[in-house]
Amino acid sequence: MADRKVYPLRIDRPLYDALERWAADDLRSVNAQIEFLLQESLRRAGRLPATSSGPGWSPGGPGGSGGGEDSLGD
Repeated sequence: MADRKVYPLRIDRPLYDALERWAADDLRSVNAQIEFLLQESLRRAGRLPATSSGPGWSPGGPGGSGGGEDSLGD
């Protein structure tokens, strides 16, 4: 498994709730949804590191979950 940075994220409740609904719609954890959105934004801006943009890369590794938001104690 790839080396992962643990980073506590403080986020307003309405924004978290919207992310939670979107993640549920996409069958992802909130953590995987945030990673997906960040990756997509970086890719569109041309700022995605080459090591993260390989064809098999997905937030959280295989399956895309990476332990979910529980890894931050939520």
